[in-house]
Amino acid sequence: MEKFIISLDQGTTSCRSILFNNKGEIVAVEQKEFTQIFPNNGWVEHNPIEIWETQLGTLKQLFKNNNISANQIDSIGITNQRETTVLWNKNTGKPVYNAIVWQDNRTKKYCQDLIEQGHEDCFKEKTGLVLDSYFSGTKINWILENVPKAKDLIKTDSLLFGTIDTWLIWNLTNRKNHFTDVSNASRTLICNIHTLKWDAQLLNILSIPNSILPEIKESSSLFGHWEYENTSIPITGVAGDQQAALFGQCCFEKGSAKNTYGTGCFMLMNTKDQVISSKNGLLTTVAWSINGNVCYALEGSVFIAGAAVQWLRDGLKIISNAAETEQNAKKSNTNELIFVPAFSGLGAPYWDMNVKGGVFGLTRDIGINELCKATLESLAFQTYDVLNAMEKDSNIVLDSLAVDGGACANNFLMQFQSDILKTKVIRPKTIESTALGAAYLAGIQTGYFQLEKLKENHKIEAVFKPNIDEMVREEKINLWNKAIKSLIHMHNK
Repeated sequence: MEKFIISLDQGTTSCRSILFNNKGEIVAVEQKEFTQIFPNNGWVEHNPIEIWETQLGTLKQLFKNNNISANQIDSIGITNQRETTVLWNKNTGKPVYNAIVWQDNRTKKYCQDLIEQGHEDCFKEKTGLVLDSYFSGTKINWILENVPKAKDLIKTDSLLFGTIDTWLIWNLTNRKNHFTDVSNASRTLICNIHTLKWDAQLLNILSIPNSILPEIKESSSLFGHWEYENTSIPITGVAGDQQAALFGQCCFEKGSAKNTYGTGCFMLMNTKDQVISSKNGLLTTVAWSINGNVCYALEGSVFIAGAAVQWLRDGLKIISNAAETEQNAKKSNTNELIFVPAFSGLGAPYWDMNVKGGVFGLTRDIGINELCKATLESLAFQTYDVLNAMEKDSNIVLDSLAVDGGACANNFLMQFQSDILKTKVIRPKTIESTALGAAYLAGIQTGYFQLEKLKENHKIEAVFKPNIDEMVREEKINLWNKAIKSLIHMHNK
């Protein structure tokens, strides 16, 4: 009987359940989008119950639509949108508030207050992160300070916190196991990445009680079992989406890097056991931990990537699907339109929560094609900024960049990315590297996969090489830099 691994890929806009075979190939996918909630300007929320029910629905649909039984599943891996924060009543299972999403910037003033109080260096040294509303810690504080029910539950030791991996594990294990993994914990602003433990000093600064926190485990370990069809299926791999993608791309060597084009855009470089403190606006993060070996990474986070394309579809309603942008971009008549999609402020390397988006170079002949082209190019420019910072911090010049995520299927974007970076861009056959990484982590724990043999599964689908006039390239980069500077100046008067 053939055995498979299921990855639960809980993203920012949809839940997916993906079936993998022992060659790391996708056998089947079930996907469903869920509701995005915007209660105030800059606020972004999800309904945690809807996330759980949507994820469980795609998981059960995977069995139903592919005629597989529970005893054919070796194990389950989980990968998730990171930093998104849920607090719930451990007795009833009900959240005390909606999940506050990583894109949400309601705590930016609180972050500024913490910086002015002199806490910035302490957080950076212990967590590898910057004091920004992006991370979970200040979101937890906001719920504790603004939701009376949360404070009441603390008094009876009935409140639990989790990032989305923890929320799923808790529900999958029938409300028994309150766990997270090191990669997700490292994104909370309250985990010391040197000790891999919750940090008492940081918890004290943010007024967060230790009692609500999950136990931190290695990325490849037993997180519990999901009972289905009278079968106990082990959950044995968990990692935040970007670390999972680095693992799925088999970026195991020091200096190897990948860029994921999802709702946001995230570049990670493996630094092995070296904790590199960035001087150029990047984050230091835990990539994964397996069998006692901790791997670190440098990360550049771009908040808005695929979400900008989604805005063209849902906000402006000028396209009906993301795939249209490629053909539209090829028909564009201008090289001078620049779009900076800073819908949630600027991430790496700028870290400016005040900046809002802007379009530069508008003329009467600008239309749908030009906007599509500028939107795709904005993903590549933001990646260019991150790569520059990464090479300065690591003293490693990349000769190639591995890519994954939905938007990397766009050939126009990938060619432009190669042109702007002046480096090879390598797209694997399986672009679902995030889900694949979670499957690999789960399978390593059970013996389904062997770590040293994973690279044999890694097949290349396309290689893009630079093919642009250098003067054109420099002119485009110059226009981008001017646009960024203009927005920073405009919103920080």
